[in-house]
Amino acid sequence: MKKIKFIFIAIAGLMIATTSCIKDLDTIPLDRDQVTAATVFDDPASYKQVLAKLYAGLAVSGQQGPAGQPDISGIDEGFGQYLRGLWYHEELTTDEALISWNDQTIKDFHYQTWSSSDVFIAAMYYRIFYQITACNEFLRQTSDKKLDDRGVSGDLRNDIAVFRAEARFLRALSYWHALDLFGNVPFVTEKDPIGAFLPEQIQRKDLFKYIESELIAINDQLKAPRTNEYGRADKAAAWMLLAKLYLNAEVYTGEDRYSDCLNYTEKVINAGYSLDEKYQWLFLADNNRSDEVIFSINFDGLRTQTWGGTTFIIHASVGGDMDPGDYGIDGGWAGTRTTSSFVDLFADETGETDSRAMFFTEGQSKEIQNVGNFQDGYAITKFRNINRDGTVGQDLTFPDTDFPMFRLADAYLMYAEAVLRGGGGSKAQAVNYINALRERAYGNTDGNITEGDLTLDFILDERGRELYWEATRRTDLIRFGKFTGGAYLWPWKGGSPGGVATDSKYNLFPLPSSDVNANPNLTQNPGY
Repeated sequence: MKKIKFIFIAIAGLMIATTSCIKDLDTIPLDRDQVTAATVFDDPASYKQVLAKLYAGLAVSGQQGPAGQPDISGIDEGFGQYLRGLWYHEELTTDEALISWNDQTIKDFHYQTWSSSDVFIAAMYYRIFYQITACNEFLRQTSDKKLDDRGVSGDLRNDIAVFRAEARFLRALSYWHALDLFGNVPFVTEKDPIGAFLPEQIQRKDLFKYIESELIAINDQLKAPRTNEYGRADKAAAWMLLAKLYLNAEVYTGEDRYSDCLNYTEKVINAGYSLDEKYQWLFLADNNRSDEVIFSINFDGLRTQTWGGTTFIIHASVGGDMDPGDYGIDGGWAGTRTTSSFVDLFADETGETDSRAMFFTEGQSKEIQNVGNFQDGYAITKFRNINRDGTVGQDLTFPDTDFPMFRLADAYLMYAEAVLRGGGGSKAQAVNYINALRERAYGNTDGNITEGDLTLDFILDERGRELYWEATRRTDLIRFGKFTGGAYLWPWKGGSPGGVATDSKYNLFPLPSSDVNANPNLTQNPGY
Protein backbone atom coordinates (compact mmCIF):
# COMPACT_ATOMS: atom_id res chain seq x y z
CA MET A 1 0.00 0.00 0.00
CA LYS A 2 1.20 3.54 -0.77
CA LYS A 3 0.93 4.78 2.78
CA ILE A 4 0.08 3.30 6.12
CA LYS A 5 -3.45 4.47 6.87
CA PHE A 6 -3.11 5.77 10.39
CA ILE A 7 -6.03 4.77 12.59
CA PHE A 8 -6.04 6.59 15.88
CA ILE A 9 -7.11 4.29 18.70
CA ALA A 10 -6.55 5.51 22.26
CA ILE A 11 -5.53 2.58 24.44
CA ALA A 12 -4.34 2.57 28.02
CA GLY A 13 -1.07 4.42 28.33
CA LEU A 14 -1.18 6.07 24.91
CA MET A 15 -2.52 9.44 26.02
CA ILE A 16 -0.18 11.28 28.41
CA ALA A 17 0.22 14.93 29.29
CA THR A 18 3.41 16.90 29.41
CA THR A 19 3.98 15.86 33.01
CA SER A 20 4.43 12.25 31.91
CA CYS A 21 8.00 11.87 33.07
CA ILE A 22 7.47 13.59 36.38
CA LYS A 23 5.60 10.86 38.21
CA ASP A 24 4.89 8.05 35.79
CA LEU A 25 5.69 7.38 32.17
CA ASP A 26 2.73 5.01 31.99
CA THR A 27 -0.19 6.86 33.60
CA ILE A 28 -3.57 5.67 32.31
CA PRO A 29 -5.89 8.55 31.47
CA LEU A 30 -9.46 7.33 31.01
CA ASP A 31 -12.57 9.24 30.01
CA ARG A 32 -15.78 8.61 28.11
CA ASP A 33 -14.08 9.39 24.77
CA GLN A 34 -11.47 6.68 25.16
CA VAL A 35 -11.50 2.92 24.99
CA THR A 36 -9.28 0.76 27.13
CA ALA A 37 -7.00 -2.15 26.36
CA ALA A 38 -9.58 -4.41 28.02
CA THR A 39 -11.88 -3.92 25.02
CA VAL A 40 -9.85 -2.51 22.15
CA PHE A 41 -8.16 -5.83 21.35
CA ASP A 42 -11.44 -7.70 21.14
CA ASP A 43 -11.16 -6.91 17.43
CA PRO A 44 -8.20 -8.83 15.90
CA ALA A 45 -7.66 -5.99 13.43
CA SER A 46 -6.85 -3.66 16.31
CA TYR A 47 -3.34 -5.03 16.74
CA LYS A 48 -2.26 -3.63 13.39
CA GLN A 49 -4.28 -0.46 13.92
CA VAL A 50 -2.52 0.27 17.20
CA LEU A 51 0.84 -0.48 15.55
CA ALA A 52 -0.15 2.15 12.96
CA LYS A 53 -0.67 4.60 15.83
CA LEU A 54 2.93 3.97 16.93
CA TYR A 55 4.19 4.91 13.47
CA ALA A 56 1.76 7.83 13.40
CA GLY A 57 3.36 9.16 16.56
CA LEU A 58 6.32 10.28 14.43
CA ALA A 59 4.09 12.02 11.91
CA VAL A 60 1.00 13.55 13.52
CA SER A 61 0.45 15.63 16.63
CA GLY A 62 -2.88 14.46 17.99
CA GLN A 63 -6.04 12.47 17.54
CA GLN A 64 -8.08 14.49 15.04
CA GLY A 65 -6.09 16.07 12.26
CA PRO A 66 -3.87 19.16 12.43
CA ALA A 67 -5.37 20.28 15.75
CA GLY A 68 -7.51 18.77 18.47
CA GLN A 69 -6.93 16.20 21.21
CA PRO A 70 -3.14 16.71 21.13
CA ASP A 71 -0.82 13.92 22.22
CA ILE A 72 1.04 16.30 24.53
CA SER A 73 -0.14 19.52 26.12
CA GLY A 74 1.48 22.78 27.13
CA ILE A 75 2.54 23.89 23.65
CA ASP A 76 0.92 24.72 20.32
CA GLU A 77 0.13 21.37 18.71
CA GLY A 78 2.13 22.04 15.55
CA PHE A 79 5.24 23.01 17.51
CA GLY A 80 4.90 19.79 19.54
CA GLN A 81 4.95 17.36 16.60
CA TYR A 82 7.78 14.80 16.73
CA LEU A 83 9.59 15.42 13.44
CA ARG A 84 9.21 19.19 13.69
CA GLY A 85 10.78 19.11 17.16
CA LEU A 86 13.60 16.86 16.00
CA TRP A 87 14.23 19.16 13.01
CA TYR A 88 14.41 22.20 15.31
CA HIS A 89 17.01 20.52 17.50
CA GLU A 90 19.13 19.11 14.67
CA GLU A 91 18.92 21.97 12.17
CA LEU A 92 18.13 25.33 13.82
CA THR A 93 21.11 24.87 16.14
CA THR A 94 23.57 24.65 13.20
CA ASP A 95 24.86 26.39 10.09
CA GLU A 96 22.17 24.76 7.94
CA ALA A 97 19.09 26.64 9.12
CA LEU A 98 17.75 29.55 11.09
CA ILE A 99 14.26 30.93 11.49
CA SER A 100 12.84 34.44 11.25
CA TRP A 101 10.00 33.92 13.70
CA ASN A 102 10.03 35.22 17.24
CA ASP A 103 7.89 32.58 18.96
CA GLN A 104 8.95 32.43 22.60
CA THR A 105 12.57 31.17 22.71
CA ILE A 106 12.82 29.75 19.18
CA LYS A 107 15.81 31.91 18.21
CA ASP A 108 17.80 30.59 21.15
CA PHE A 109 18.32 27.42 19.12
CA HIS A 110 20.45 29.18 16.54
CA TYR A 111 22.14 31.38 19.11
CA GLN A 112 22.93 28.34 21.31
CA THR A 113 21.65 30.17 24.38
CA TRP A 114 18.81 27.90 25.51
CA SER A 115 18.03 27.02 29.13
CA SER A 116 16.35 24.23 31.06
CA SER A 117 13.04 26.12 30.99
CA ASP A 118 12.87 26.22 27.18
CA VAL A 119 9.38 25.18 26.05
CA PHE A 120 10.55 23.76 22.71
CA ILE A 121 13.12 21.53 24.37
CA ALA A 122 10.52 20.34 26.87
CA ALA A 123 8.10 19.57 24.03
CA MET A 124 10.67 17.37 22.27
CA TYR A 125 11.54 15.62 25.52
CA TYR A 126 7.92 14.81 26.32
CA ARG A 127 7.17 13.86 22.73
CA ILE A 128 10.00 11.32 22.84
CA PHE A 129 8.65 9.82 26.05
CA TYR A 130 5.08 9.85 24.79
CA GLN A 131 6.29 7.67 21.92
CA ILE A 132 8.25 5.38 24.25
CA THR A 133 5.21 5.06 26.51
CA ALA A 134 2.98 4.11 23.59
CA CYS A 135 5.45 1.42 22.51
CA ASN A 136 5.71 0.12 26.07
CA GLU A 137 1.95 -0.25 26.35
CA PHE A 138 1.66 -2.05 23.02
CA LEU A 139 4.32 -4.50 24.17
CA ARG A 140 2.48 -5.05 27.47
CA GLN A 141 -0.75 -5.76 25.64
CA THR A 142 0.88 -8.24 23.24
CA SER A 143 2.80 -10.35 25.74
CA ASP A 144 2.46 -14.12 25.50
CA LYS A 145 0.23 -14.15 28.57
CA LYS A 146 -2.10 -11.48 27.20
CA LEU A 147 -2.35 -13.25 23.86
CA ASP A 148 -2.98 -16.59 25.57
CA ASP A 149 -5.73 -15.03 27.69
CA ARG A 150 -7.37 -13.68 24.53
CA GLY A 151 -6.97 -16.96 22.66
CA VAL A 152 -4.82 -15.44 19.91
CA SER A 153 -3.12 -18.05 17.74
CA GLY A 154 -2.25 -18.98 14.17
CA ASP A 155 -1.35 -16.39 11.56
CA LEU A 156 -2.44 -13.48 13.75
CA ARG A 157 -0.07 -14.61 16.49
CA ASN A 158 2.76 -14.77 13.95
CA ASP A 159 1.88 -11.32 12.66
CA ILE A 160 1.89 -9.92 16.19
CA ALA A 161 5.42 -11.25 16.71
CA VAL A 162 6.50 -9.05 13.79
CA PHE A 163 4.47 -6.12 15.12
CA ARG A 164 6.21 -6.43 18.47
CA ALA A 165 9.63 -6.31 16.80
CA GLU A 166 8.62 -3.16 14.96
CA ALA A 167 7.36 -1.58 18.19
CA ARG A 168 10.72 -2.37 19.81
CA PHE A 169 12.46 -0.75 16.83
CA LEU A 170 10.35 2.39 17.20
CA ARG A 171 11.08 2.50 20.92
CA ALA A 172 14.81 2.07 20.23
CA LEU A 173 14.62 4.91 17.69
CA SER A 174 13.08 7.25 20.27
CA TYR A 175 15.51 6.17 22.95
CA TRP A 176 18.30 6.92 20.46
CA HIS A 177 16.95 10.42 20.04
CA ALA A 178 16.83 10.75 23.84
CA LEU A 179 20.40 9.45 24.09
CA ASP A 180 21.65 11.81 21.40
CA LEU A 181 19.82 14.94 22.53
CA PHE A 182 19.68 14.60 26.31
CA GLY A 183 22.22 11.98 27.44
CA ASN A 184 21.12 10.56 30.81
CA VAL A 185 17.33 10.26 30.83
CA PRO A 186 14.44 8.57 32.67
CA PHE A 187 14.15 4.92 31.70
CA VAL A 188 11.02 2.76 31.61
CA THR A 189 10.15 -0.36 29.62
CA GLU A 190 7.09 -2.58 29.37
CA LYS A 191 8.42 -4.54 32.35
CA ASP A 192 7.82 -1.63 34.69
CA PRO A 193 4.45 -1.49 36.45
CA ILE A 194 1.64 0.88 35.58
CA GLY A 195 1.05 3.27 38.44
CA ALA A 196 2.55 6.33 40.05
CA PHE A 197 6.29 6.02 40.53
CA LEU A 198 9.37 8.11 39.85
CA PRO A 199 11.44 6.68 36.98
CA GLU A 200 15.10 6.03 37.56
CA GLN A 201 17.68 7.80 35.40
CA ILE A 202 19.76 5.66 33.07
CA GLN A 203 23.32 6.67 32.27
CA ARG A 204 24.26 7.34 28.67
CA LYS A 205 26.59 4.34 28.39
CA ASP A 206 23.92 2.01 29.73
CA LEU A 207 21.25 3.41 27.44
CA PHE A 208 23.62 2.87 24.51
CA LYS A 209 23.97 -0.79 25.50
CA TYR A 210 20.21 -1.16 25.89
CA ILE A 211 19.46 0.26 22.42
CA GLU A 212 22.16 -1.92 20.90
CA SER A 213 20.84 -5.05 22.60
CA GLU A 214 17.26 -4.32 21.52
CA LEU A 215 18.16 -3.83 17.87
CA ILE A 216 20.23 -7.01 17.80
CA ALA A 217 17.53 -8.99 19.61
CA ILE A 218 14.77 -8.13 17.13
CA ASN A 219 16.80 -8.89 14.02
CA ASP A 220 15.30 -12.36 13.52
CA GLN A 221 11.72 -11.12 14.03
CA LEU A 222 11.85 -8.19 11.60
CA LYS A 223 11.05 -8.78 7.95
CA ALA A 224 13.86 -9.00 5.41
CA PRO A 225 14.93 -5.75 3.73
CA ARG A 226 12.43 -4.38 1.22
CA THR A 227 9.76 -7.01 2.02
CA ASN A 228 7.64 -5.10 4.54
CA GLU A 229 4.85 -2.66 3.72
CA TYR A 230 6.04 0.77 2.72
CA GLY A 231 6.79 2.91 5.75
CA ARG A 232 7.24 0.00 8.16
CA ALA A 233 10.59 -1.00 9.63
CA ASP A 234 12.52 -4.03 8.43
CA LYS A 235 15.95 -5.52 9.13
CA ALA A 236 17.69 -2.81 7.09
CA ALA A 237 16.11 -0.06 9.19
CA ALA A 238 17.45 -1.72 12.35
CA TRP A 239 20.89 -2.16 10.74
CA MET A 240 20.91 1.51 9.78
CA LEU A 241 20.04 2.59 13.30
CA LEU A 242 22.78 0.34 14.68
CA ALA A 243 25.27 1.86 12.24
CA LYS A 244 24.32 5.37 13.40
CA LEU A 245 24.59 4.30 17.02
CA TYR A 246 28.06 2.87 16.43
CA LEU A 247 29.23 5.84 14.36
CA ASN A 248 28.57 8.12 17.34
CA ALA A 249 29.63 5.65 20.03
CA GLU A 250 32.75 7.63 20.90
CA VAL A 251 30.54 10.64 21.74
CA TYR A 252 28.03 8.56 23.67
CA THR A 253 30.35 6.21 25.57
CA GLY A 254 33.95 7.36 25.06
CA GLU A 255 34.77 4.16 23.14
CA ASP A 256 34.86 3.92 19.35
CA ARG A 257 32.84 1.29 17.47
CA TYR A 258 33.77 2.21 13.92
CA SER A 259 34.38 -1.38 12.85
CA ASP A 260 30.84 -2.26 13.94
CA CYS A 261 29.53 0.79 12.09
CA LEU A 262 31.28 -0.36 8.95
CA ASN A 263 29.89 -3.88 9.35
CA TYR A 264 26.29 -2.68 9.53
CA THR A 265 26.63 -0.14 6.74
CA GLU A 266 27.86 -2.99 4.54
CA LYS A 267 24.76 -4.98 5.46
CA VAL A 268 22.58 -2.05 4.40
CA ILE A 269 24.55 -1.41 1.21
CA ASN A 270 24.23 -5.07 0.20
CA ALA A 271 20.49 -5.24 0.97
CA GLY A 272 19.25 -4.33 -2.52
CA TYR A 273 18.72 -0.58 -2.30
CA SER A 274 19.91 1.71 -5.10
CA LEU A 275 20.44 5.43 -5.53
CA ASP A 276 17.58 7.32 -7.13
CA GLU A 277 18.42 8.62 -10.56
CA LYS A 278 17.92 12.25 -9.53
CA TYR A 279 18.67 13.79 -6.14
CA GLN A 280 15.54 15.99 -6.24
CA TRP A 281 13.26 12.94 -6.49
CA LEU A 282 14.06 12.05 -2.88
CA PHE A 283 12.22 15.13 -1.59
CA LEU A 284 9.12 15.26 -3.79
CA ALA A 285 5.50 14.36 -3.08
CA ASP A 286 5.82 10.92 -4.68
CA ASN A 287 9.10 10.00 -3.00
CA ASN A 288 7.38 6.85 -1.78
CA ARG A 289 8.56 5.52 -5.17
CA SER A 290 12.19 5.77 -4.09
CA ASP A 291 14.53 2.77 -4.24
CA GLU A 292 16.96 4.59 -1.95
CA VAL A 293 14.91 5.27 1.17
CA ILE A 294 15.34 2.69 3.93
CA PHE A 295 13.01 4.15 6.55
CA SER A 296 10.73 7.15 6.23
CA ILE A 297 8.23 9.15 8.24
CA ASN A 298 5.17 9.08 6.04
CA PHE A 299 2.86 11.96 5.23
CA ASP A 300 -0.30 12.03 3.16
CA GLY A 301 -2.17 15.22 2.35
CA LEU A 302 -5.52 13.62 3.14
CA ARG A 303 -4.68 11.20 5.97
CA THR A 304 -1.87 12.75 8.01
CA GLN A 305 -2.76 16.41 8.28
CA THR A 306 -0.43 18.16 10.70
CA TRP A 307 1.24 21.54 11.15
CA GLY A 308 4.51 19.72 11.75
CA GLY A 309 6.52 17.33 9.60
CA THR A 310 6.96 18.15 5.94
CA THR A 311 4.01 20.57 6.15
CA PHE A 312 6.25 22.71 8.33
CA ILE A 313 9.47 22.03 6.40
CA ILE A 314 7.97 23.04 3.04
CA HIS A 315 5.70 25.93 4.08
CA ALA A 316 8.22 27.54 6.44
CA SER A 317 10.91 27.58 3.74
CA VAL A 318 8.80 29.64 1.32
CA GLY A 319 8.51 33.44 1.51
CA GLY A 320 9.76 36.67 0.01
CA ASP A 321 9.64 36.62 -3.79
CA MET A 322 9.05 32.86 -3.94
CA ASP A 323 5.87 31.63 -5.64
CA PRO A 324 4.21 29.06 -3.33
CA GLY A 325 2.71 27.33 -6.36
CA ASP A 326 6.17 26.34 -7.51
CA TYR A 327 6.42 24.19 -4.39
CA GLY A 328 2.91 22.72 -4.51
CA ILE A 329 1.53 24.70 -1.57
CA ASP A 330 -1.09 27.38 -0.99
CA GLY A 331 1.15 29.82 0.84
CA GLY A 332 4.53 30.33 2.46
CA TRP A 333 5.24 30.96 6.13
CA ALA A 334 8.46 32.95 5.57
CA GLY A 335 10.44 31.23 8.31
CA THR A 336 13.46 29.06 7.58
CA ARG A 337 16.48 29.67 5.37
CA THR A 338 20.23 29.01 5.56
CA THR A 339 23.52 30.73 6.39
CA SER A 340 26.33 31.84 4.08
CA SER A 341 28.63 29.31 5.76
CA PHE A 342 26.45 26.48 4.51
CA VAL A 343 26.08 28.02 1.04
CA ASP A 344 29.89 28.18 0.82
CA LEU A 345 30.10 24.38 1.01
CA PHE A 346 29.15 24.49 -2.67
CA ALA A 347 31.67 25.82 -5.20
CA ASP A 348 28.73 26.92 -7.37
CA GLU A 349 25.64 28.07 -5.51
CA THR A 350 23.48 28.15 -8.67
CA GLY A 351 22.98 24.39 -8.75
CA GLU A 352 24.14 24.21 -12.36
CA THR A 353 27.29 22.33 -11.31
CA ASP A 354 26.14 20.38 -8.25
CA SER A 355 22.39 19.80 -8.43
CA ARG A 356 22.20 19.48 -4.65
CA ALA A 357 22.69 23.24 -4.31
CA MET A 358 19.00 24.16 -4.11
CA PHE A 359 18.89 27.83 -3.20
CA PHE A 360 16.39 30.56 -4.00
CA THR A 361 18.39 33.79 -4.26
CA GLU A 362 16.11 36.29 -6.04
CA GLY A 363 15.36 39.07 -3.59
CA GLN A 364 17.40 37.26 -0.90
CA SER A 365 20.74 38.44 0.47
CA LYS A 366 23.38 35.83 1.16
CA GLU A 367 24.46 37.45 4.40
CA ILE A 368 22.10 37.82 7.35
CA GLN A 369 21.92 41.27 8.88
CA ASN A 370 18.53 40.74 10.53
CA VAL A 371 17.61 37.24 11.71
CA GLY A 372 13.95 38.29 11.77
CA ASN A 373 13.89 39.17 8.07
CA PHE A 374 13.17 36.13 5.88
CA GLN A 375 14.96 37.69 2.91
CA ASP A 376 18.23 37.83 4.84
CA GLY A 377 19.80 34.50 3.95
CA TYR A 378 19.23 32.23 0.96
CA ALA A 379 16.03 30.16 0.95
CA ILE A 380 16.18 26.38 0.55
CA THR A 381 14.05 24.71 -2.15
CA LYS A 382 14.89 21.06 -1.45
CA PHE A 383 11.52 19.73 -0.18
CA ARG A 384 8.43 20.22 -2.34
CA ASN A 385 4.83 19.04 -2.60
CA ILE A 386 5.33 18.37 -6.31
CA ASN A 387 5.44 14.96 -8.01
CA ARG A 388 8.12 13.86 -10.47
CA ASP A 389 5.80 14.58 -13.40
CA GLY A 390 5.22 18.16 -12.22
CA THR A 391 1.74 17.64 -10.80
CA VAL A 392 1.01 18.78 -7.25
CA GLY A 393 0.22 16.66 -4.21
CA GLN A 394 -3.29 15.80 -3.11
CA ASP A 395 -3.64 18.85 -0.87
CA LEU A 396 -2.05 22.30 -1.16
CA THR A 397 -1.88 22.79 2.60
CA PHE A 398 -0.73 19.37 3.75
CA PRO A 399 1.97 17.81 1.55
CA ASP A 400 2.27 14.17 0.50
CA THR A 401 6.05 14.39 0.82
CA ASP A 402 7.54 11.75 3.11
CA PHE A 403 10.60 12.47 5.24
CA PRO A 404 13.54 10.14 4.43
CA MET A 405 14.97 9.42 7.86
CA PHE A 406 17.38 6.72 6.64
CA ARG A 407 18.60 6.36 3.06
CA LEU A 408 21.34 4.59 1.13
CA ALA A 409 23.43 7.72 0.50
CA ASP A 410 23.92 8.11 4.24
CA ALA A 411 25.12 4.50 4.47
CA TYR A 412 27.72 5.29 1.78
CA LEU A 413 28.90 8.33 3.72
CA MET A 414 29.01 6.44 7.02
CA TYR A 415 31.04 3.66 5.41
CA ALA A 416 33.59 6.19 4.14
CA GLU A 417 33.83 7.92 7.51
CA ALA A 418 34.23 4.61 9.36
CA VAL A 419 37.08 3.69 7.02
CA LEU A 420 38.86 6.98 7.68
CA ARG A 421 38.38 6.59 11.43
CA GLY A 422 40.08 3.19 11.48
CA GLY A 423 37.09 0.87 11.23
CA GLY A 424 38.61 -1.25 8.47
CA GLY A 425 37.13 -1.61 5.03
CA SER A 426 38.57 -0.24 1.81
CA LYS A 427 39.45 3.37 1.09
CA ALA A 428 39.12 2.64 -2.62
CA GLN A 429 35.60 1.35 -2.06
CA ALA A 430 34.80 4.41 0.05
CA VAL A 431 35.89 6.64 -2.84
CA ASN A 432 33.64 4.66 -5.18
CA TYR A 433 30.66 5.22 -2.91
CA ILE A 434 31.35 8.95 -2.62
CA ASN A 435 31.80 9.28 -6.35
CA ALA A 436 28.48 7.55 -6.95
CA LEU A 437 26.82 10.36 -4.98
CA ARG A 438 28.80 13.05 -6.75
CA GLU A 439 28.14 11.66 -10.22
CA ARG A 440 24.43 11.82 -9.50
CA ALA A 441 24.81 15.38 -8.21
CA TYR A 442 27.01 16.60 -11.08
CA GLY A 443 25.45 14.54 -13.85
CA ASN A 444 28.95 13.52 -14.93
CA THR A 445 32.36 12.63 -13.46
CA ASP A 446 33.56 16.24 -13.12
CA GLY A 447 33.04 16.16 -9.37
CA ASN A 448 34.75 12.83 -8.75
CA ILE A 449 37.44 12.62 -6.09
CA THR A 450 40.53 10.50 -5.55
CA GLU A 451 41.77 8.73 -2.43
CA GLY A 452 43.93 11.75 -1.67
CA ASP A 453 40.84 13.96 -1.50
CA LEU A 454 39.07 11.72 0.98
CA THR A 455 39.63 13.26 4.40
CA LEU A 456 37.46 13.66 7.47
CA ASP A 457 36.97 17.37 6.73
CA PHE A 458 35.81 16.44 3.24
CA ILE A 459 33.36 13.88 4.69
CA LEU A 460 31.80 16.45 7.02
CA ASP A 461 31.33 18.90 4.15
CA GLU A 462 29.99 16.18 1.86
CA ARG A 463 27.51 15.10 4.52
CA GLY A 464 26.33 18.71 4.59
CA ARG A 465 25.96 18.87 0.82
CA GLU A 466 24.13 15.52 0.63
CA LEU A 467 22.05 15.41 3.82
CA TYR A 468 21.19 19.03 4.65
CA TRP A 469 17.80 19.60 6.27
CA GLU A 470 17.47 15.85 6.93
CA ALA A 471 17.97 16.23 10.72
CA THR A 472 21.57 15.00 10.95
CA ARG A 473 23.69 18.18 11.11
CA ARG A 474 23.90 18.79 14.87
CA THR A 475 24.88 15.18 15.55
CA ASP A 476 27.49 15.32 12.77
CA LEU A 477 29.03 18.57 13.99
CA ILE A 478 29.28 17.23 17.55
CA ARG A 479 31.03 14.08 16.32
CA PHE A 480 33.55 16.23 14.46
CA GLY A 481 34.09 18.59 17.43
CA LYS A 482 32.66 21.61 15.60
CA PHE A 483 29.21 22.18 17.09
CA THR A 484 30.17 24.24 20.14
CA GLY A 485 33.41 26.05 20.86
CA GLY A 486 35.26 28.13 18.28
CA ALA A 487 36.63 25.51 15.87
CA TYR A 488 33.84 26.31 13.41
CA LEU A 489 31.88 29.56 13.40
CA TRP A 490 28.86 30.44 11.30
CA PRO A 491 26.66 33.55 11.18
CA TRP A 492 24.76 34.18 14.41
CA LYS A 493 26.25 31.24 16.26
CA GLY A 494 26.36 32.46 19.86
CA GLY A 495 24.05 35.37 18.94
CA SER A 496 26.75 37.32 17.07
CA PRO A 497 26.50 38.24 13.34
CA GLY A 498 29.93 36.75 12.63
CA GLY A 499 29.55 33.86 15.04
CA VAL A 500 31.38 33.33 18.33
CA ALA A 501 32.55 30.35 20.37
CA THR A 502 29.88 28.76 22.55
CA ASP A 503 29.95 26.72 25.75
CA SER A 504 30.48 22.96 25.37
CA LYS A 505 27.51 22.36 27.68
CA TYR A 506 25.31 22.93 24.61
CA ASN A 507 26.47 19.59 23.16
CA LEU A 508 23.60 18.24 25.26
CA PHE A 509 20.19 19.74 25.79
CA PRO A 510 19.01 20.13 29.39
CA LEU A 511 16.35 17.96 30.94
CA PRO A 512 13.25 20.13 31.48
CA SER A 513 13.55 21.86 34.83
CA SER A 514 10.00 20.82 35.72
CA ASP A 515 10.98 17.16 35.50
CA VAL A 516 14.21 17.57 37.43
CA ASN A 517 12.49 19.53 40.19
CA ALA A 518 9.74 16.93 40.55
CA ASN A 519 11.81 13.75 40.35
CA PRO A 520 14.68 13.39 42.84
CA ASN A 521 16.04 10.49 40.77
CA LEU A 522 17.05 12.89 37.98
CA THR A 523 20.31 14.81 37.81
CA GLN A 524 20.45 17.78 35.45
CA ASN A 525 23.03 17.85 32.67
CA PRO A 526 26.22 19.80 33.55
CA GLY A 527 26.06 23.57 33.14
CA TYR A 528 22.29 23.89 33.39
